[in-house]
Amino acid sequence: MDRRSLGRLAAGFLTIASLALPLAVRAADEAPDALIKRLSAETLETIKADPALKGGDLTKVMALVDSKIMPNVNFQRMTASAVGPQWRQATPEQRTKLADEFKTLLVRTYSGALSQVSDQSINVKPLRAADDDKEVVVRTEVTGRGDPIQLDYRMEKTPGQGAGWKIYNLNVLGVWLVETYRSQFAQELNNGKGIDGLIATLEARNRSNVQKGNKG
Repeated sequence: MDRRSLGRLAAGFLTIASLALPLAVRAADEAPDALIKRLSAETLETIKADPALKGGDLTKVMALVDSKIMPNVNFQRMTASAVGPQWRQATPEQRTKLADEFKTLLVRTYSGALSQVSDQSINVKPLRAADDDKEVVVRTEVTGRGDPIQLDYRMEKTPGQGAGWKIYNLNVLGVWLVETYRSQFAQELNNGKGIDGLIATLEARNRSNVQKGNKG
């Protein structure tokens, strides 16, 4: 596997990072680096053992994302950050639609990376954080064939129901995912069509990805 393919695989981990996570054993006080280490190991083993996931079966991937991943990702914060200041002007219905289409875009974009999994492993680097920090960066490397791939997670500690560490951004090879999409979304938002125009663009991209998948 070449470096570009590994980078694509690494980006895909944002949407598959918790496929094997049993919610009943998810500890609210689990350290963020321990959480990432466990999820990464479980995810790799699950993909390697499941031909449908390894083949990028979108229906199965989407179902697992809904049931396993969302409890471990602050997806509203991720979407709001990607949309930028205009998120504050969006209606609740628009926010829901944006989050749904953004999630679909990420899953469809990176589901093909599942077929790239072979002998990769995840090395979690020592965490640089104080005990009372509420936001941290967990730094990891994806190792396998070729050069290691930098894969870092921005995480926040959430209180109350569903408490625990949640992912809200991902860095692949030095590029933060949310910032990348914020730049793309800004072009749509600033062309005069606003939030509805961005939603329409995301819907069109997702339809296009479906058509490409059907042709494949």
